[in-house]
Amino acid sequence: MATTASAKAKGRLGQQEIRDRLLKAFPELHPDDIKSQIMGVNGEDIVLSPRAREVLPLSIEVKRRKDFKTLYAYMRQAEQDRIFEPIVFLRGDRQEWLSICKADYFVELLKWKKK
Repeated sequence: MATTASAKAKGRLGQQEIRDRLLKAFPELHPDDIKSQIMGVNGEDIVLSPRAREVLPLSIEVKRRKDFKTLYAYMRQAEQDRIFEPIVFLRGDRQEWLSICKADYFVELLKWKKK
């Protein structure tokens, strides 16, 4: 089991990776527009400035875990005979539908939506 410090470091690195992908995809935004939240603080994991929120009207949580085996198995299944980008829709009992896609594809969708 990971220690609290190593778990926080893993989470912080995950947040920074997502922040960096978004800054690269949206060069009109500055590093002060998209920030990684301090670990242990309640609220969104990625903090957006008002300017960034205009471009990215999202509430972003970042989760890094050792094991998401089932989710990755679903993605592999969606990729088997793929012609287009794989998307997985899932829903727990009495929960709303969620969709999962590759992060790079999602960022491209955001860029396309902005045009």
